[in-house]
Amino acid sequence: MKRLIIAITGASGAIYGIRALELLRPRDDIVVHLVISPSGVRTIASETDYSIDTVRALADEVHNAKDIGAPISSGSFITAGMLIAPCSIKTLSGIANSYDEGLVVRAADVCLKERRRLVLMLRETPLHAGHIDLMAKATASGAIIMPPVPAFYHRPATVLDIVDQSVCRALDLFHISIGETKRWTGQKHGADVAKIELSGKKSLNIP
Repeated sequence: MKRLIIAITGASGAIYGIRALELLRPRDDIVVHLVISPSGVRTIASETDYSIDTVRALADEVHNAKDIGAPISSGSFITAGMLIAPCSIKTLSGIANSYDEGLVVRAADVCLKERRRLVLMLRETPLHAGHIDLMAKATASGAIIMPPVPAFYHRPATVLDIVDQSVCRALDLFHISIGETKRWTGQKHGADVAKIELSGKKSLNIP
């Protein structure tokens, strides 16, 4: 049985963390430990119709973001890693600089020092040089920066389709396969290929 930590911080995109919780809820082989930062609580209220109690009920264990003594703050508490969805720039900065002021960053720092998987669904755009430097520092320490950039090969019909694809791909990084994941199986040909004329000079084939 795997333990997976999920954190929701104050960046826009709280639905990514919520959908991760919902997709993992039916799994009896995964125990989810949840941390929501104070800013994450506000973002959930601003961006979704979920109550904070409903979101917390999706996890197996919920930890106070200020509880630096929670089990997930120790490397001796074995987990498969941590997904921060969404990850704010403030949280990224704390991770990149090992500034373990609260439980989210402390738990992330533990994953790095124990060489466990840490995936950051970073939500910010445009990016300035300081942001890029923080991403490089976190990556050098072992984190995986995974901005939820939407894919379109699976022909999403709704916003939820786009969200779920990004969340499922993030969970892939923990070797957790979700049945809803649409996977690339190769470029289509024949009748399924559209031909686009570019300035009347050349064409581009896309699936």
